[in-house]
Amino acid sequence: MGWSAAIEDYINFLKLEKSLSKNSVAAYHTDMMKLYGYAEIIGVEPESVTGEQIQDFIAHLHDSGLSKRSQARIVSSVRGFYKYLLIEEVVDSDPTELIELPKTGRKLPEVLSVEEIDAMEAAVDLSMPDGHRNKAIIETLYSCGLRVSELVNLRLTDLFFDDGYVRVLGKGNKERLVPIGHKAIADINMYLSQRIMVSITVDAKSGNIVFLNRRGKQLTREMVFLIIKKYAKAAGITRNISPHTLRHSFATHLVEGGADLRAVQEMLGHESILTTEIYTHLDKEFLRETILKFHPRG
Repeated sequence: MGWSAAIEDYINFLKLEKSLSKNSVAAYHTDMMKLYGYAEIIGVEPESVTGEQIQDFIAHLHDSGLSKRSQARIVSSVRGFYKYLLIEEVVDSDPTELIELPKTGRKLPEVLSVEEIDAMEAAVDLSMPDGHRNKAIIETLYSCGLRVSELVNLRLTDLFFDDGYVRVLGKGNKERLVPIGHKAIADINMYLSQRIMVSITVDAKSGNIVFLNRRGKQLTREMVFLIIKKYAKAAGITRNISPHTLRHSFATHLVEGGADLRAVQEMLGHESILTTEIYTHLDKEFLRETILKFHPRG
């Protein structure tokens, strides 16, 4: 099997079997094309690649100036590709089996305080047509720890306010139920009431979507990014803030408050507890900074 056919089959596998998002599939495709380009240089087909050649490929990535994080992501993609070829019996052995990921270190994510989140919401002008919507977006991202893609795809039929839950469609089309607080419920209800009052003409495709733009269409992820950055700036927050910062803040505040890590994992929709464990590192870092600041022997 040649590279083009092998990569096309793998991408179709990720789409159809793994149900990955368009963005994830595009990232995998980009990574695989890097391997394809290198394989053409050295003149080798997918079933003939050796572990030593994979090591040379990683060295090539390093020499091209890619960050260790990017190198690690590409190597992870290549590993997945060869596991797929092994299952499909295109190859007899996995050349990536003994390959280690480049060490990237653990970068702790940016986190907002409750006061900063309150300041962002206070900066929203509720007299503006999109004021109540924007306030509800900030509160929902923080109160439920949603990914931005989960927020923009949130449907009216996903809201179970009487039971205190929202249904979320996460990565790989996996559904989960996430608790939602009284404040977020009140903010969403206020926005939906206003939406009815101003008689927004809802686009036929977006009739079941919660958060709409002024033309009655589903919000884009980019629009939510702009909204969050706008109110972070208005609240005097000078750090680089994104919708994901509110998700990190949600998880960090839960762990700091003593929440069970497994429960946080379920609410975030993480497949592995290892992904969730970064928030214990955040908690320890917070404790360390507190001791250094306030303890007389700090």
